[in-house]
Amino acid sequence: MTDCYVYDALRTPRGRGRPDGALHEVSPLELATTVLAAVRDRNALDTGLVDDVILGCVEPVGEQGADIARIAALNADYAETAAGVQINRFCASGLEAINMAAAKVMAGQSDVVVAGGVESMSRVPMGASGGAWFVDPAIAFKSYFAPQGIGADLIATKHGYTRTDVDAYAVESQRRAAAAWGEGRFAKSIVPVADALGLTLLERDEHMRPDTTMQALGALAPSFAKIGEDMGFDAVAQLRYPEVEAIEHVHHAGNSSGIVDGAAAVLLGTREAGTAMGLKPRARIRSFASIGSEPCIMLTGPVAASEKVLKRAGMTTADVDLYELNEAFASVVLFYRDALGLDPATLNVNGGAIAMGHPLGATGAMVFGTLLDELERRGLGTGLVTLCVGAGMGTATVIERL
Repeated sequence: MTDCYVYDALRTPRGRGRPDGALHEVSPLELATTVLAAVRDRNALDTGLVDDVILGCVEPVGEQGADIARIAALNADYAETAAGVQINRFCASGLEAINMAAAKVMAGQSDVVVAGGVESMSRVPMGASGGAWFVDPAIAFKSYFAPQGIGADLIATKHGYTRTDVDAYAVESQRRAAAAWGEGRFAKSIVPVADALGLTLLERDEHMRPDTTMQALGALAPSFAKIGEDMGFDAVAQLRYPEVEAIEHVHHAGNSSGIVDGAAAVLLGTREAGTAMGLKPRARIRSFASIGSEPCIMLTGPVAASEKVLKRAGMTTADVDLYELNEAFASVVLFYRDALGLDPATLNVNGGAIAMGHPLGATGAMVFGTLLDELERRGLGTGLVTLCVGAGMGTATVIERL
């Protein structure tokens, strides 16, 4: 089997996913075009060598529909021979795009692939594509469907994470993200987004609140108590987990991932293709995996995905220098840390989506690049990136810095 190498990874800053956000005027097509063009330009990439462009997108409708990967490649002036495909594995879509690209390379069926993701949550709102799971009783009843926030609160309740615990984690995420930006740790990979006149709209993650305190978070009301109690989703979750007497609602906007806009891209290929392009590989894909997990609680999948991906690589947690887990909700990270027995100093060292936001289809590729940059900055060898996934799944990837 052929090894797959990582040659570059970059992303836009994350803009607040609201009409007053800095990237609201930028279409999803232009966000994706921005990162594809940046990959081409900063690597002097002959796009005629690109076999495929694979982009994650969780709401592939409206402006984000009709195979945005292919349309963005054309808009970025890639060679018309570069194919394009959009994929959706919910929140892990950006990482799944990378894994699919790696699989094509490792199988000897592609030499060069650009993978990543895009999501404009201010223009194409979460849930815009619909789906049977949310509305069809035939599947909702049998799978004990409840919104993700209920699952996050259920994790906290089952495993004893208090409001203080999750708020403290959120404050630390903000602190780490502010420190990372202050020390220029993201500078290598950030591609500013400009308007049609070339004027910069955003060059820094916009969602951050570095002055967040425990007192400020303590004043926020739980976000999911009303839908849990008034709409009956607590009762649904308790049918699946009858050992839970009552669900403690501890999550709110300050300790959950932010709604934002953004895009990311990663350049992958064979060693021979890199030589032909005149590029030096930065890392090698060691292994990757996706798993299914219990869909009512929904958000515990990263544990099993990480165990599976480490087994495939012939590794244990002791062999991993740094971890990146998407901060969908604070309890997700606390559960993952404790279930695998990880040192908090090795996990999400530059903060995460609680501070900087979670542009659904792009996040997996963003945190992949963050992990690679930090391995290089610290001179470390191996990293693992993972995300929890809607409908009960987990996706993970192990990379080795070269």
